[in-house]
Amino acid sequence: MSFADDQRRTYEDFKAAPHGAFITERPAYFSPAAAAQDATAVSSTHMRFGPMFLATEFTNTFAEARAHHDTAYIGDWSPLAKIRVSGADALRFLSWLGMNDLSRFEIGQIKHHVQLDENGYVAMEGILLRVAEEAFIFTAGSGDWLLWQAGQGEWDLKTEDITPDRFIFGIQGPASLAVLETLTSAPLRDIAFNRSRELTLAGVPLRVLRTGISGQLGYELHGVTGDGNHVWQAVVEAGAPFRLLQLGFQAMSNQHVEAGIATNGLDYLPSSIVTPGSPWQFRHGRPTGSFEPTAVTDFFRRPSELGWTARARAKEDDYLGRSALEAHAETSRAFVGLIWDTADVQGVFASLFDDEPADQMTLPRFSGPAFDRVQVAGDDVGVASGRTYSPFLRKVISFAALAPEHAAPGTTVEVLWGRPGTPQRTVRAVVTALPFIPDGRRVDVASLG
Repeated sequence: MSFADDQRRTYEDFKAAPHGAFITERPAYFSPAAAAQDATAVSSTHMRFGPMFLATEFTNTFAEARAHHDTAYIGDWSPLAKIRVSGADALRFLSWLGMNDLSRFEIGQIKHHVQLDENGYVAMEGILLRVAEEAFIFTAGSGDWLLWQAGQGEWDLKTEDITPDRFIFGIQGPASLAVLETLTSAPLRDIAFNRSRELTLAGVPLRVLRTGISGQLGYELHGVTGDGNHVWQAVVEAGAPFRLLQLGFQAMSNQHVEAGIATNGLDYLPSSIVTPGSPWQFRHGRPTGSFEPTAVTDFFRRPSELGWTARARAKEDDYLGRSALEAHAETSRAFVGLIWDTADVQGVFASLFDDEPADQMTLPRFSGPAFDRVQVAGDDVGVASGRTYSPFLRKVISFAALAPEHAAPGTTVEVLWGRPGTPQRTVRAVVTALPFIPDGRRVDVASLG
């Protein structure tokens, strides 16, 4: 059995196992580049990203968490679901399923695809790549919602879960272009943001996408699973003169917060977790933090509460959840950033030496979903998520969904830190507009050295 066949068998075991469990239900599932990564990781530990185990740390988590500012990194997003949708109705189905306008969609182009449920909550979101006139690939935390919806109607299309067959490596940071140019003779500088091209890199055919979630110049490499080790090792070797770092799982999501990009399953729970029969609904641990929900819907978000605005479309150009979204347009909370007070954060760590130590803050970020109450004068005004320490800003930052009257930049609020029943602390925070760091993804690369 080939490595690629083994990857697919293990992935299918994962999909079939109750709750997607490990140990007795199925073997562990590792990256297509696991051999190359294991040879260089200083830590022998792994953390779970969806169905896959990834190396926790390669050199130093805090250095890795700021590599996209200083030099570049290579990171592994192979665990993301990859669903190919093809056929005469593929575009019509995807236009109905997502709120984004797909009327002008070139082959090789990439679009953000936000999928809602009938109540206007975000069910799933990811990137949608058009690879042919009637073929698309959707990449996200899960493809279950798309697959389920495709099976509910009479659509002339085919869906295929190609997750175990393809790797996704992110190369992000100011040196990312220079690293990739050493591995190919094909032109890269004319690939505009949110565009892609098939080419040969490191001697193997793959697709290069200019996109990413670091907020800085960056690319993604999409290729065949069997080439994963070779491509990863080639990028690491080519990146050595540019001080490229390998990105461990513990440092991966820090950059999302800096860039103002919410992550499903961490900063909100997608409403698709309650889809009948969805195997994805049980894969999240119970959220932690001071927030006490009254129902699971308290963890759901509408698009504007995550900074996403529906494109203006003709009324007859309907999409799932549109009427509910329009009905709740005036009641949504604002999506903002919070900069936590350093002295108050230090007080949380200093409490380790008190008689009643507070819950401690995982640095740079807790690896699961966490939600905290945001208050003004003791009254709840919103919910914070995504708390992380940014080694670049030297600050603790987070997202917040706040009542509009408290969402103006410069407003001081208080975050209640600590789980209910523990010695809780109040941490002051100042509201700021997102992103925390200017968006550098669209930099003109034509004149870069």
